[in-house]
Amino acid sequence: MRLFLLPISTRRTLIYCEKLHEKPVKERSIFDRVTIKANETWAAWEKDEKAPLQWKRKVTFYGNQALKRIPYEEWGLKTIPALTAKRKAAILEGREKYQVMFPGMYLHQDKVPGILKQLATERLGMHKRNLIWSVVGMPFTAPFMLIPVIPNLPFFYLVYRAYSHWKALQGSQHLEFLLENNLPTPNPAWELDEVYTAGLMYPTRQISRAAPRPSKQQAEDVAKVVEQQTNNGTEDVMVLQRWNGKLIAEQFKLPDMEVEIERAVEQVENSIKAKEELMEEKLELERATAEPGKTAKDALPKEMFQPHEKEVEKQIHEKAEDVAKQKQEG
Repeated sequence: MRLFLLPISTRRTLIYCEKLHEKPVKERSIFDRVTIKANETWAAWEKDEKAPLQWKRKVTFYGNQALKRIPYEEWGLKTIPALTAKRKAAILEGREKYQVMFPGMYLHQDKVPGILKQLATERLGMHKRNLIWSVVGMPFTAPFMLIPVIPNLPFFYLVYRAYSHWKALQGSQHLEFLLENNLPTPNPAWELDEVYTAGLMYPTRQISRAAPRPSKQQAEDVAKVVEQQTNNGTEDVMVLQRWNGKLIAEQFKLPDMEVEIERAVEQVENSIKAKEELMEEKLELERATAEPGKTAKDALPKEMFQPHEKEVEKQIHEKAEDVAKQKQEG
């Protein structure tokens, strides 16, 4: 099984697990069947134009907006399958092989274990709590069942969030178990370095497709520029473009990966932009409130400094007297 560690910026990384082959219908669990049915229903609602006031299309539109707000870390963990007893035994017996692929020039190999550990453990408690609260909230949505025609949307939303947290929790526990057993094996992939470099060198997907493949020297040069932009690690710098997700997905023949990358890039971009805007607002406020030729000390009440200034004057006067006395004695 292949895991992908995809740095979105120099500080944030998406984990993605390669999907296993589709199970035959007879081997699918109840959860699998319900999930497939829900996805089919959702897709049908997106195209339904016959519902009164087009309520189905409106529900899917606002629902998709809500889904975009779910953290990309949660989506990534959900791609990791549950740790079944059969899979656990295969791992312990050495029959199940795992490798983690990452762009070695944009993510140093010595950081991989720490990132995997962080992804596996930092959200465990949160997913457990939110799973419980989602289940607890379900009975309180009963009054919405009285609304005619429209289904109990709050109830189904809580069901989905409970399922989502459960899936992410299962993924976290699976990843944690792998790390406890010294898996997966780190595997720096030049294919990823190549696509990352192309995404940083070229402005669009079309130009990237038409341009020559980046050389290793070009990749090293671009990686050095990114490292310099971080200002010794103090700044968070984007290393993945939204349009580049499709190229990575095509490179590894994993079409579902494209959506995960685009969602993660959008969330990280918005987060960095929000921090930059907040910093700019603070600087503007500082410039607006500052008077020419004045320092922060000048803006404070003078009485705060009067005792100190008197003490300094006293010390200077005493020092001058000592110097004069020494000269007289000399």
